[in-house]
Amino acid sequence: MELIDGKKISDDIKKEIAATVEQMVAEGKKRPHLAAILVGHDGGSETYVAHKVKACEQCGFQSTLIRYEDSVTEEELLETIKKLNADETLDGFIVQLPLPKHISEQKIIEAIDYRKDVDGFHPINVGRMSIGLPCFLSATPAGIIELLDRYNIDTKGANCVVLGRSNIVGKPVATLMMQKHQPGDATVTVCHSATKNIKEICAQADIIIAALGKPGFVTADMVKPGAVIIDVGTTRVPDATRKSGFRLRGDVDFENVASKCSYITPVPGGVGPMTIVSLMKNTLLAARHEVYE
Repeated sequence: MELIDGKKISDDIKKEIAATVEQMVAEGKKRPHLAAILVGHDGGSETYVAHKVKACEQCGFQSTLIRYEDSVTEEELLETIKKLNADETLDGFIVQLPLPKHISEQKIIEAIDYRKDVDGFHPINVGRMSIGLPCFLSATPAGIIELLDRYNIDTKGANCVVLGRSNIVGKPVATLMMQKHQPGDATVTVCHSATKNIKEICAQADIIIAALGKPGFVTADMVKPGAVIIDVGTTRVPDATRKSGFRLRGDVDFENVASKCSYITPVPGGVGPMTIVSLMKNTLLAARHEVYE
């Protein structure tokens, strides 16, 4: 069993990005500039945004954080997005999800200029991805593909099971895994809450990508020997031994599953760091106009 070290790979990529940025600056070009809008004080969102700001520093980017209380109106948020779309000093921006119930997440996503949508959530980017055109890839799925690539995991013809059908992870990663490239070219089955015989389907998989948000869902009897396991789950579970009072737990029962695998991602330290570094890669692409003119 080999542990897929997302933290090491993400650190390597950040160094590669930083070197590219310094070359850009030496050529008289401006530093890439990423902005993030954070609404409210959700603990997970606070942590993610803090990591993104730190990653910007490590990559040599300029970053801007725009904060609002939970009481912000949809109209105010849309007005801010309009200003960011028009801001020529800004290469890309994200609106950290989830948003308060009174704000339509879909309306917010669609208001973002797709050429600055470095999260890869806009329908134009999603549509282009689905037919294999250049676009900003959704960050977590892009990070998963990057891990498979850097560990030289052969996916061609592999039986890949994706657990979860969210717009952020499940659907896009299934699409990428079936595209005609490496990593990709897999035979993909998407399972969800209405799927029958999930255990039997998983037990035949060469690759399982678990993105359900259900801690410990994938158990040892669902995994065939030598399978590759990508665990996207990051659920906070109570842990009295930790100063924070919680720990992160993945969708896979790591302790009992790991010994059966050829490769497995840990939680934390697997997919999580790759999500953030994929956002940095998209921002660099935006700054260099390598996807959209």
